[in-house]
Amino acid sequence: MNETASLVFILVGISFDLFGCIGLIRLPDVYNRLQASTKCVTLGTCGILFGVFLRLGFSAGGVKALICIVFVLLTAPVAAHALAKGAHKYGVKLWERSVCDKYTEDKK
Repeated sequence: MNETASLVFILVGISFDLFGCIGLIRLPDVYNRLQASTKCVTLGTCGILFGVFLRLGFSAGGVKALICIVFVLLTAPVAAHALAKGAHKYGVKLWERSVCDKYTEDKK
């Protein structure tokens, strides 16, 4: 049962990583690409690491996988937010068909 569950989590994680990579290629601007890559890292990598944890259990490798999950969950969204805010601050334009710009609205 553990092997099946771990395989499912690893495959779901790989599929999220694959869709995130496709999003990096297909999406029109830096902000959309950043959203795709953050989802890819957070959901895909954490899914793979959780599958590794299920496979290894509470061994040294399994505990390291859990620690990596916590680290990724704490750092990836914060880093993406900092990159997006920095890009907006330095004038990187949104896609011309973007509906709203919350950073500009908040400055008013």
